[in-house]
Amino acid sequence: MIETAHIEVKGMHCAACTTRIEKSVSKIDGVTDISVNLTTEKGRVSFEKNRTSISDIIQRINKIGFDAKEISQNSSSEQNKNIEIRRLQWKFVFSALLTLPMAWAMFAHFQWASFIKVPDLFIHPLFQFAITIPIQFFIGAEFYERAWKALRNRSANMDVLVVLSTSAAFFYSHYLTFTTLKSNHQAQPVDLFYETSAFIITFILLGKLLEAKTKLRTAEAIKKLYQLQMKTATVYINGREENRLVEQIIPGDIIVLKPGEKVPIDGQVIDGHSVMDESLLTGESIPVEKNIGNDVYAGTINQNGLLMIRATKRNSETALSQIIRIVEEAQASKAPIQYIADHITALFVPIVIAIAAVTFFAWYTLFQPGDLKEALEKTIAVLIIACPCALGLATPTSVMVGSGRAAQLGILFKEGRFLELLGKNNIIVFDKTGTITKGQPHVTDIYSEYLSIRAFLEIVGAIESISDHPIAKAIVQRAKREISFFPSVSHVLSMPGYGIKATVNNQKVVIASPTYFKRNDISIPPNAGTLVTKLEQEGKTVMIAFIDSQFSGIIAVADEIKSTSVKAVSRLKQMGIEVIMLTGDNRNTAMAVGKKVGIHKLRAEVMPQQKAEIIQTLQQEGNKVIMVGDGINDAPALAVADVGIALGTGSDVAIESGDMTIIKDDLNRVVDAILISKKTMTNIKQNFLWAFLYNIMMIPLAMLGYMAPWLAGAAMAFSSVSVVLNSLRLKRVRLK
Repeated sequence: MIETAHIEVKGMHCAACTTRIEKSVSKIDGVTDISVNLTTEKGRVSFEKNRTSISDIIQRINKIGFDAKEISQNSSSEQNKNIEIRRLQWKFVFSALLTLPMAWAMFAHFQWASFIKVPDLFIHPLFQFAITIPIQFFIGAEFYERAWKALRNRSANMDVLVVLSTSAAFFYSHYLTFTTLKSNHQAQPVDLFYETSAFIITFILLGKLLEAKTKLRTAEAIKKLYQLQMKTATVYINGREENRLVEQIIPGDIIVLKPGEKVPIDGQVIDGHSVMDESLLTGESIPVEKNIGNDVYAGTINQNGLLMIRATKRNSETALSQIIRIVEEAQASKAPIQYIADHITALFVPIVIAIAAVTFFAWYTLFQPGDLKEALEKTIAVLIIACPCALGLATPTSVMVGSGRAAQLGILFKEGRFLELLGKNNIIVFDKTGTITKGQPHVTDIYSEYLSIRAFLEIVGAIESISDHPIAKAIVQRAKREISFFPSVSHVLSMPGYGIKATVNNQKVVIASPTYFKRNDISIPPNAGTLVTKLEQEGKTVMIAFIDSQFSGIIAVADEIKSTSVKAVSRLKQMGIEVIMLTGDNRNTAMAVGKKVGIHKLRAEVMPQQKAEIIQTLQQEGNKVIMVGDGINDAPALAVADVGIALGTGSDVAIESGDMTIIKDDLNRVVDAILISKKTMTNIKQNFLWAFLYNIMMIPLAMLGYMAPWLAGAAMAFSSVSVVLNSLRLKRVRLK
């Protein structure tokens, strides 16, 4: 049995760290999948329960130098991140204060700064040695610890580069300091690198601090979702009210909801009337009226009126909990493009060390033979400037911000890869009923051949009352206006895509579409045929009834088109995406709907399994196809499409047949999702371009001696922060 667990991993500082964790854990017998996200510091691991356990996996991660623990699917680590930020702040301040005297001392080396008075104490080698020790070995102790753990596990990461560069600067300066003092030759000033070590560690800490703060901002979407959750609720028990933890509420409990309060758990109104603000859950700004029998969802706000609600879900099963789970899983998973970066960074550090070695020997033997100071300075600059932090942050930060922005609009990606794939599709296929139309048809025309309308509706309504199809519900709703009680029904046979057969009052009844009768060579009277043609041309769905093999009547049903469908289709066309409609309805109805919304390519009278076959045919022609449906009848098509989008309400957010879910039944959200996908991928490519250009440009400059080590540290920190800041632009991206 495959089980999936969520873990939190501390101590990751670059893409090489995530690669090392994934490589090590994947070697455990029974692990089927592992994905670790540098930005969120979370991971997701799937394993066979009978072959390994989550404790074995966590033990392996801790063994290779990280701090891992299992977390619940909907737990927030914001508090831990704030603690980490405060820790970095204190370390940076302490390091900066100690570095300040050496920064001041640097002015003594520049002719243009001769007017600046530099105290002799700041230049003294022993003073610089003394104030660099706490920076190098106390503040910088974590770099040594992580580098040692990485090397012990036969890998190299950013910490290895930092330790190599700062240690070379410090120990070479230490050697010069004490050999000079010992020889008593102090007439000539000694060029030391203490400030190089101090500057590098200080700038890296500054970069880490800014990076941690900006990464915390990327999690704002999840934070807002967590803030919607209530910790307690007012429960009505034995005639009195009492507070209870939301985790303790079970289906059937009665909740008292006062004006201005958030709904603590999914439920159904059993008493009262109010208006509910569901904007933070569905993205819909217009308040929704709630009466007895209406569903309410955790996290929405009761604007006025006292409501009594019967809980229908446990806290872990609410729509809000499922949204948080889906968003977190999307942010923890990797987009396919991330694996390119992972492969590069796995090789990057060893290559950088090799480049640094070449730089050292080139300067020491060719450019300035025997000058250890110059060779060491250039080598240190190469080691620092080449840290692959920006490359490791390029993808996960963009995916996190992009999926978070989508979640705020009620767009839920089940995995990060779908955020990448969505924007690459060139064809979008829509179901009709419930997708383009409201899925709430109503009866428009009734024709009875020999029975009274009431008698006809009694028979037809009785049969349709056992079906949950939207057309059946419309017929039953119309019949109930005149019929209080329906007769019993037996020998029911459903005909998917056509209609239904059953026996009522010992009469065999068939209610089906005109297509069914044509395919079975069953004729209807000419006048009825003319009426059927007329109704279908008007875009109505027609059902024909036969009682005891005799034509008995016609019922026409119309489904209203959603107000957003026309605009959404127009936007898709402007983006260059081909729009196709597939429906099980008859061709005339399909053409009428298609004409109203602007879809000219369509297929009618298509069975659910045929929709999947049509999509597969489109894919075989080299197309990338999105399927948009209701997630139930369209399950086969949603499954075979490159990206399946299930439309639903807050109660359906966990529809498993789709790769992503749109909470609100608004096709404009589909267009918004595609735009977010495209803009996220553009953002990732910008990040990659910057990260690659940074290394391509800076490494040669450092090798040639145009980049001082302290400046290399500042540039490396700036590159990481710039990537995260660029990703944060997705929060404000325009979708119109």
